[in-house]
Amino acid sequence: MIRWDADHESTAETPDVAALAALLADRTRAAICIALLDGGTWTAGELAEYAGVAPSTATEHLNLLVAGGLLAEERRGRRRHVRLAGSDTAEILENLAGLAPYRRVRIRSLAEANHRRALHHARTCYDHIAGALGVAIAEAMTERGLLGREHGLELTDAGAAWLVALGIEGGGHASTHRAHVRTCLDWTSRRQHLSGAVGAALYRHALEHRWVIRAPASRILAVTEAGRVAFRARLGLSDEVLMPTPAAPPARDRAEVSPRRPG
Repeated sequence: MIRWDADHESTAETPDVAALAALLADRTRAAICIALLDGGTWTAGELAEYAGVAPSTATEHLNLLVAGGLLAEERRGRRRHVRLAGSDTAEILENLAGLAPYRRVRIRSLAEANHRRALHHARTCYDHIAGALGVAIAEAMTERGLLGREHGLELTDAGAAWLVALGIEGGGHASTHRAHVRTCLDWTSRRQHLSGAVGAALYRHALEHRWVIRAPASRILAVTEAGRVAFRARLGLSDEVLMPTPAAPPARDRAEVSPRRPG
């Protein structure tokens, strides 16, 4: 938008990408945003504990994220709850995570190793399936002609019929202005998983029919026996994708599983 002032000088609005990047340049704020990719609402105290900072510090970061438009807040009595501003914000964060360089972090226990392996295997990204399972679903749908790329990624007629056959009314069409088919760059494999209205509809269907179940207070998804049968039959997914093997800490780190304290 261009504006003219009284002295006939013009000003124009342009996206301030640097301001958005500055919001995520702090590791605590980035950790808060990644935690909220579970699609839920968190209290300031919960996020402070998750990020390992004082409640007052978390509040300062939350104020910046809300003012910057990445988070939305609501009051429930005396408590402040925050969530991601919407699905577009979630998809931006997942795409940024997919482009970000990796940094090494120490795995201190077998439980943590298995947690990370499960997170890489299948998780929620706001309202759709991510991880190796999400990538496999997107690739299988493309290979079977359910998704096409003739005019950018789109649901084909066969794909719409496939969704209806699953019992997804309207073939996954959104009742809002949300994009019908979109993808996120999955940070665990640097390949695309399915998002948008179709991705959300598939996740809701899988959850309602217990193809997947969600771990308590976590983004991690586990594929059930019913889900393994359904994903094999509907999309030809392999057991390797559906049943990941448990992780184990590297041999050199085994001494760190139960570290001794000095003295």
